[in-house]
Amino acid sequence: MNRTHLLRVLDYIELHLKEERQGVLDNKTLAGIAGYSEYHFLRIFRKYVKLTPADYIRKRRISEIIRRICEVDDPIADIAFEYGFNSKENFTRAFKQEHHILPTEFRRTNCSLRLFEPFCFDSPEPSPEVSIVYLNGFALTAYPFEEEIPSNCWNRYYTENGSFRLSGRYGSEDFGAMIWNSEKGRLDYYIGVRSGDAVGDTSGTVELFIESGIYAVFQTEQVSQHEFAGMIRRTWDWIYQQWFSDSGYRRGNGFELESYIESSKKYSERIYIPVRKE
Repeated sequence: MNRTHLLRVLDYIELHLKEERQGVLDNKTLAGIAGYSEYHFLRIFRKYVKLTPADYIRKRRISEIIRRICEVDDPIADIAFEYGFNSKENFTRAFKQEHHILPTEFRRTNCSLRLFEPFCFDSPEPSPEVSIVYLNGFALTAYPFEEEIPSNCWNRYYTENGSFRLSGRYGSEDFGAMIWNSEKGRLDYYIGVRSGDAVGDTSGTVELFIESGIYAVFQTEQVSQHEFAGMIRRTWDWIYQQWFSDSGYRRGNGFELESYIESSKKYSERIYIPVRKE
């Protein structure tokens, strides 16, 4: 399957994203549009898109429902039904599996979810502002998260009003701190505020110390609410796939950080990575 064939299928999916009639978006139909056998179509689709067609369609539908929830006051169940979910329960289950919060929690907080945009072969490369700085060490009072996907950790943090509970006020700078846990073979992720700002309810938190040292700082470009989480993901990929190979720096030891002020609604975050010269 070349690019033209795959793009033909993807365009067809977008045109029929709201349809749930049998045979409209099944694998047999999509394979026929691509001009391949069903077996060959599924193999090539997964190779390029990294998902099965069913998973891709589900993620695209949920993403478009999220956009609609932000635009209109219609009941969530009605919007979900419009995009092919046959029951409120099925949609709620799919939404929570995808974002680890409920649709009603999203509507209440209007946080920035990681949306799944239509697949394209050539995504635009991020262009963050980059600087090398000396960062003075500081203590962080933060909640530990079992979830390994950072965007889902932030979803829970904001829907549970974590920033306000810790600081007792809106507008605090929130930090996501991550470090690889070699014993568990997974990423440990924490979100919180500087300990000096943690004058509210700190139950359930731990205190981390962010070491002083040289850090590469990446300020992501400002985007829209729905582009924000995707921009962050692309920036992290760009840092490790391109910036480190071209910069003359190597990653140092200690926590990597993400910082953001949710109340600003500017949809730009700062990434800190400890570095040392090669």
